[in-house]
Amino acid sequence: MTNPKPSKVHLHKESKVLELVVDSISYKLPAEFLRVHSKSAEVTGHGPGQEVLVDGKIHVAIESMKAIGNYGLQIVFDDDHDSGIYSWDYLVEMCLNQQSMWNTYLEELKAQEKHRDPHTSVIQFFP
Repeated sequence: MTNPKPSKVHLHKESKVLELVVDSISYKLPAEFLRVHSKSAEVTGHGPGQEVLVDGKIHVAIESMKAIGNYGLQIVFDDDHDSGIYSWDYLVEMCLNQQSMWNTYLEELKAQEKHRDPHTSVIQFFP
């Protein structure tokens, strides 16, 4: 079974949020969330086990977006990332599973000692 297509899609540029209405429920997906969960080869790799954890995108914004037929959206981010096509099914999946996807992402960042902020670095002091 496929997910329903959103009945409304609205980009809130100032707050960096993409709002989707699915089955009369409004969901807000932050640009950072969309960027780090892109289905592009840069993020997913070219096969199983080649996934890349994208970090340092806390300040990313959506520059523009355009519909790709009846399939989904192409989102262009201000870090020049534009190769991810977000199918309607994937966008709805992201809406419905946003919290668990975000928690998993934060856990992976911590495990790999990476950060959301590109200006954060870890310094270890040894006695």
